[in-house]
Amino acid sequence: MKSETHPDYHLINVKMTDGTIVQMKSTWGAEGDTLSLDVDPSVHPAWNGGSSRLLDTGGRVSKFKNKYAGLGF
Repeated sequence: MKSETHPDYHLINVKMTDGTIVQMKSTWGAEGDTLSLDVDPSVHPAWNGGSSRLLDTGGRVSKFKNKYAGLGF
């Protein structure tokens, strides 16, 4: 296997939105660089259980709500 065909895989510091720093292996940046995240598993609803908000726009939920709006649903 050629050595120059694969990127360097090294440890970087990943700064979460709450300020905690986690060390991970990555091909991003250089050894010891810090990557600051805008969204991470601690704040994103897809990873932390989230809330029960309905994000359906123009789909089944919206059609149901529009159809039965006067019935108190």
